[in-house]
Amino acid sequence: MELEKFEAGHFERGPSYKYFVPGRINQEWTWQSASINTLLERAAVKLGELNSYARLVPNIDLFIQLHVTKEAVVSSRIEGTQTNLDEAILPKEEVQPERRDDWQEVHNYSRAMNEAIAELKTLPISSRLLRQTHLTLLSSGRGEHKQPGEFRRSQNWIGGNSLADAAFIPPHDKLVQELMGDLENFLHNDDINVPALIRIGMAHYQFETIHPFLDGNGRIGRLLITLYLVSEGILDQPLLYLSAYFERNKNLYYDNLTLVRQKSDLVQWLKYFLVGIEQTATQAVQTLSTILALKVSMERDIHATFGKRAPAALRLLQALFARPATTVEQAATTCDLSYKAANQLVALMHEHGYLKEITGQSRNRIFVFEPYLKAFDNV
Repeated sequence: MELEKFEAGHFERGPSYKYFVPGRINQEWTWQSASINTLLERAAVKLGELNSYARLVPNIDLFIQLHVTKEAVVSSRIEGTQTNLDEAILPKEEVQPERRDDWQEVHNYSRAMNEAIAELKTLPISSRLLRQTHLTLLSSGRGEHKQPGEFRRSQNWIGGNSLADAAFIPPHDKLVQELMGDLENFLHNDDINVPALIRIGMAHYQFETIHPFLDGNGRIGRLLITLYLVSEGILDQPLLYLSAYFERNKNLYYDNLTLVRQKSDLVQWLKYFLVGIEQTATQAVQTLSTILALKVSMERDIHATFGKRAPAALRLLQALFARPATTVEQAATTCDLSYKAANQLVALMHEHGYLKEITGQSRNRIFVFEPYLKAFDNV
């Protein structure tokens, strides 16, 4: 079947509304559009560069968690949360009470991503894995009463305040299981020759159109992209996330999804998606390069100027790359120092611009690893 002849689906009538039933996608797909070949090649090359670069980075695990946290912040922001990266790295009790629900949603997302990546070692991309990840995502906070870990058993909608004024009504809940089975089979069908990036681009569109959960579909659908790239060995580590690309112009993202449903224009969606892969992979390489240069520069500076405090400073620096916020008490534990010595070390690192105090208090101060956080501004 040619992508240019793709038929998005049809409407069926419910009790007082019409819902959309997407066409099945588990089949061989070809295309006439030469631009897809060009964009596919560019995206694949940039993903290869990212994967190769990441293999050269010593202690890459140090940097992955902040990538995951930034993705959690941005993906949740698309859904309306207000937490920023500075807040996301703080303990919950240090966040303003009125913003703790947002903080919780971001942390649920981070935990869901980390657990799903770990599960990939024994469990393939599947409805089971997605439901399990959804359970973690909605385990606490605003979504905990919206059937966490279960496909929906009632009709949902997108946009508007009710089914009566909805912008889009996904398929009836009785069709969800079958449609998700088709999507899952498509991702794993070894009998068809469809490139992985085309598969996951189509799968993301299909997932968002099925909208299988009562809540959290956007976040799970975006997370699915990274999970698939890791599960297929295209990426060794979860270092690529499209949420920032989608969020940069949310209307364009939604317009391209809508264009498929209304005009069956899957080619335009895939062009948009592949450009996102290429641009995001390029930015991820630049961010890793910035982080490595930052680490080398700081270590050189510490060796040259910190004197007898250099060993403790290097130990604290290593800890900050893993968890970019600290207190004097935590620094004392990390570096096996007295409170007084840790306070002096933190003050010295503050003086050098490595740490920034964010509470404005004289006691219970919290310091963030500001240069590291700034490296993720454009991710």
